[in-house]
Amino acid sequence: MGGSGSDFLSETYSPKAIAREIREAEAQTKNQQFEVEVSSMIGSLLAQYNDRDTEAIRNYINNIKDALNKDIEGTVNILFGGSVAKHTYVDGLSDIDALVLIDKTELADKSPREVKEYFSNRLQERFSKQPEIGKLAVTIQFKNAEIQLLPALKQESGYKISDSTGEQWSAIKPTEFTDVLTNLNQLLSKKLIPTIKLAKSIISNLPKSQRLSGYHTESLAVEVFSEYNGQARTKDMLKHFFSEAARKIHYPIKDKTGQSTHVDDYLEAENSKRRQIISRSLDRISRRMKNADGANSVEQWREILDPS
Repeated sequence: MGGSGSDFLSETYSPKAIAREIREAEAQTKNQQFEVEVSSMIGSLLAQYNDRDTEAIRNYINNIKDALNKDIEGTVNILFGGSVAKHTYVDGLSDIDALVLIDKTELADKSPREVKEYFSNRLQERFSKQPEIGKLAVTIQFKNAEIQLLPALKQESGYKISDSTGEQWSAIKPTEFTDVLTNLNQLLSKKLIPTIKLAKSIISNLPKSQRLSGYHTESLAVEVFSEYNGQARTKDMLKHFFSEAARKIHYPIKDKTGQSTHVDDYLEAENSKRRQIISRSLDRISRRMKNADGANSVEQWREILDPS
């Protein structure tokens, strides 16, 4: 019995066992330091995104509202949509969408094309800039922001915007997707919005033909995280996003707002050539993140998050 106990103690406190414990402790300390440094880098980048000039954007919107109200009876109101409403805006990487709510003015009797022409004329007069008239919206470019104005006709049960032809009004649900995103963000300890901001920033560094729209990125995130069971930590969620997005990008995502059939019609049909190319790009990003973690490399993470 005594010999058996002696063998046990000898094995427990042998130089080999002690050395192994020291190596494991050092590895754990190194890993913890790595996680802290990457988390600090992520926090710094998010602080930069959140420091954008909100006041300047609101001044633009107020001036736009004054210009649009100039020659009509009654008033039009502006409701932030897009990335501003969802708090996923990243300066230079997101469009600023604003619904221009038309109610009890003579514009309510006009067609979408006529309303957009009115918007364009008033904006050009006020800002000496030529806006771009699209099928859905009028877009005006400022020094540090591109603002898309979607005319929205007030109805008893919601709003209507221009349909895909640009000639008729079509019913939409402008807040439905925002509500879904907000609720999911709450369930994930408010880590979904920061994850989307970082994903948008990373995607912006891809070749232009491989970049996703801001709304598409947000919609992909909702698809990816609807049944997420992992840690509610930004780095973990960012890795999960790119891993899953590389697979889900092959399939069209239905537009919850009703503005279009799918949020990603610009990528064409399921499993299209362009979807395959973008899938490979997203998968490369995913593998780079896994490799950075495997090497405990803060520098590799920095190259992914902020290559500039």
